[in-house]
Amino acid sequence: MTFYGKVMDRMNKSNQISDYRGGRIHLIGIGGSSMSGLAEMLIDQGYRVSGSDRDEGYLIHHVREKGGQVMIGHCAGNVHGADLVVYSAAIPADNPERVEADRLGIPSIERAVLLGQLMAGFKKSVGICGAHGKTTVTSMISQILLETGKDPSIAIGGRLDAIGGSTRVGHSDIFVAEACEFNRSFLQLRPTVAVVLNIDADHLDCYKDLDEIEETFGMYLRLLPEDGIAIGNGDDPRVRRQIEKLHCRKAFFGLRAENDWFPEQMEEDSFGCITFLLRHRNEAPLQVRMAVPGSFNLMNGLAAIAAADELGVPAERSAEILGRFSGAHRRFEKTDEIDGVEIFHDYGHNPTEMRNALSIARKRCKGRLWAVMQPHTFSRVRTLFDQYLTCTETADFTLVTDICAAREPDPGDLNSGMIVEGMLRNGINAKWTPTFDDTERWLRSNWRAGDLVLTMGCGDINLLNDQIHRHETEKK
Repeated sequence: MTFYGKVMDRMNKSNQISDYRGGRIHLIGIGGSSMSGLAEMLIDQGYRVSGSDRDEGYLIHHVREKGGQVMIGHCAGNVHGADLVVYSAAIPADNPERVEADRLGIPSIERAVLLGQLMAGFKKSVGICGAHGKTTVTSMISQILLETGKDPSIAIGGRLDAIGGSTRVGHSDIFVAEACEFNRSFLQLRPTVAVVLNIDADHLDCYKDLDEIEETFGMYLRLLPEDGIAIGNGDDPRVRRQIEKLHCRKAFFGLRAENDWFPEQMEEDSFGCITFLLRHRNEAPLQVRMAVPGSFNLMNGLAAIAAADELGVPAERSAEILGRFSGAHRRFEKTDEIDGVEIFHDYGHNPTEMRNALSIARKRCKGRLWAVMQPHTFSRVRTLFDQYLTCTETADFTLVTDICAAREPDPGDLNSGMIVEGMLRNGINAKWTPTFDDTERWLRSNWRAGDLVLTMGCGDINLLNDQIHRHETEKK
């Protein structure tokens, strides 16, 4: 076929997922938290799914269990026979599979475009965004809707026991999804309900500064229709500023009484779980007990109750369900107890999230607290370097593994040893344990009964927990 013929052939092919029902959809980067979930959703909707990833990630086996074909490693031949190619924002244009798809005239779309297409047509499209808490709040809302018979479609960037995974195909007019700001992906969505949890400095590899991040959140909010609603953290001045500019309906949650939803008489138990009276405008106060610890989870609960109220669930029912909500996987999740030592994992991967996770661990810990950090991406470490140097100060000991490069090449001028050196200067008892084997050996040689170990990161640091569990099982 001539070049002109290839161009015309490609122009005649659709980029709409709905036009390929029963066809083969190939996902490049299928092991990611969102991509793996979308792969499972496509399989549930009758598509044939294949995909590839650089490494054998922990989510890939879920795709295979559903019937998806997954290849490890990227090569041109993987896309042969595909009807449509989907790639994550982390996959560069020179990836051999993207290049081959382009050469063959196979239509290609980015992950966020696919999510936007799957959400299109739903009367109530709920997009939850923010630098922190997206997965937890999406999970909270999802569990509330499921237990109240709302039958939603769901796309979460984590795994939730209530739906047996990270996605669900429902049969109502509600679609609930995380709306991620990385690479401006959430601008591909068309929400009717937008929930904004916070605006903070992250993903500075694709944003100039925090002001540009805020403006992009504003662009996302402006996608709301006139009859839509923005639900935002009224205590965050950047969130409030952007929502106040809108002409659609608005609702604010937060700790201050100026918000539409706010708590009073807060009491915290020994595990950090908070009981409070929920106030909503002039309605009678409602007692709420959070089953997940931390003041940030109180804020997450307020967001979930406010969003569920907009979707027709009374606050009383939401509060009852949140009293049983135990969290999504990889969110302060207990994985083991060995030698009297509790071992947890948390997905937190920037300094703010790590500090929050450690605040919970500190309350629970009866002995010494071990923070095990896997820094994620060289660009994030570089832009937030100074914050990394103090975010584990609550812990008694900090172990830092090698940086998880994820989508990035090693620049050669940044490593975890530099983080540890800075931590030591700040009075933190830190040690560089490059590999999981190094880290496990150090922990087992030094922990004692009553200690608590918390591994943190959104890369593959959870595999350290799996490794520790496997080795302990093999000893028995």
